[in-house]
Amino acid sequence: MSRTVDFKDLSGDYILVDVRTVGEYEEATINGAVNIPLFTDEERALVGTIYTRKSTDEAKKIGVDIVSKKLPEIYAKIHELEKEYKDVVIFCARGGMRSASITELLCALGMRVKRISGGYKGYRAFINETLPKLNEEVTYVVLHGNTGVGKTEILKALKADGYNVLDLEGCANHRGSILGSVGLGSCLTQKQFESNIYEELKSAKGKKYVFVEAESRRIGRVLIPDYIHQRMKDGIHVFVDAPLDFRSNLIINEYTKAEECNAEICEALRGLTKYIGEKNIEEYCKRVEAGDYVDVVKELMVKYYDPMYMHSSDKYDYALSLMINSVEEGSEALKAFADKLEAENEEINEETKSEDINEIIEE
Repeated sequence: MSRTVDFKDLSGDYILVDVRTVGEYEEATINGAVNIPLFTDEERALVGTIYTRKSTDEAKKIGVDIVSKKLPEIYAKIHELEKEYKDVVIFCARGGMRSASITELLCALGMRVKRISGGYKGYRAFINETLPKLNEEVTYVVLHGNTGVGKTEILKALKADGYNVLDLEGCANHRGSILGSVGLGSCLTQKQFESNIYEELKSAKGKKYVFVEAESRRIGRVLIPDYIHQRMKDGIHVFVDAPLDFRSNLIINEYTKAEECNAEICEALRGLTKYIGEKNIEEYCKRVEAGDYVDVVKELMVKYYDPMYMHSSDKYDYALSLMINSVEEGSEALKAFADKLEAENEEINEETKSEDINEIIEE
C-alpha cells in the first residue's frame, strides 16, 4: 500500500496531522489539520543551523535525538486519532524528512498513516492551481452599502439558510476597515486567507451564484487575489441601505462586546487623525471610554465613512436596491432575488440544451 498521497486525491474519513512547528502551523496550515509538532520552533532553528553550517549527518543525529524523546507522546496522540478516523494523513513543509521519517516509523509500528506528497508546499501548489478555476465557475452577487447596514450579518443569515456565500472578512479574520481588528485578534496570513477562500468556494461548486460583500482589494494585511476581485467587479451588484439608528446599534453591538475593546477602538481611531483631526479623535476616545458610543458612531458614519464609501460605490449599476430595517428583512429579499436568478439560469440552460439537441438532429 502506498504511504504517500496527493492532497487532491484525499477522500473519505481522514484527519490531517501537521507535524511542523507551532509557529509554522499558526502562520498557515491546511484547513482542518491538527498540530502534533516534531520540533519546537527553537529546535527546528537549531537543526537547520547545524544542517547549513556543519553537516547533514550531525543535523540528522540531533533531530533523531530530539524526536525520540517525544515518540511515546506522538504515538499516543496518533493512536487516539486512529480510533476516530479511517486514515491519518501526515504532512510537513515539503513532504521531506519530518513527515517521511515519522510516517515510516509509525507504519512500522502497525499504524494506518500516510503522508501528503510535497507537504504543505504541494498543498499550496494545489490551491494556486484550483482556486482560480473555482472562481471562474461562479457569478458573484456583490452586496454594497454603507457601514453598519448589516452586510456581514446578512451573509451569515444567507449561509445558514443554505445559500452560497464567500465571507471574505471572515476568511481574513478582519472587517476590512481601520477598526477591522477590534475584538478579533490578528488578521490571518495571505496563505491562510486563500485557503479559507478555497474552502468556501469549494462548498459552492456546481452552483452558479455566490453572495459576497463588496471590498477594496486589501482587507487588513491580506489582499484579495486579482482574479477574484475582478470577477467581483464583473458580478451582479446590489445596494443595501438602512436607517442611521439601525446602523449605529448594529455597530455598537458588534464592536463593544468586551470591555477591553474600548482601548482597541481608541487605538484604531487615532489612525483617522489626519482625516478628522487630533482634537476630534481625543474627544471621541473620551466618550468611548465613558461608554457613550451612540453619538461617536453616528458622527463617524456621517462625517467620515459614508462620504468615503459613496465615493467608491457610485460607479456601479445596481440590479437591486434595498432599504431594510432588519437583517432578516435583507436576507429574505436577497433569497428571493437569488431564487429568481437561479430560475432564470435554469431556463437559459434548458434552452441551450434544446438548441444543442436540435443541431445534432439536423446534422
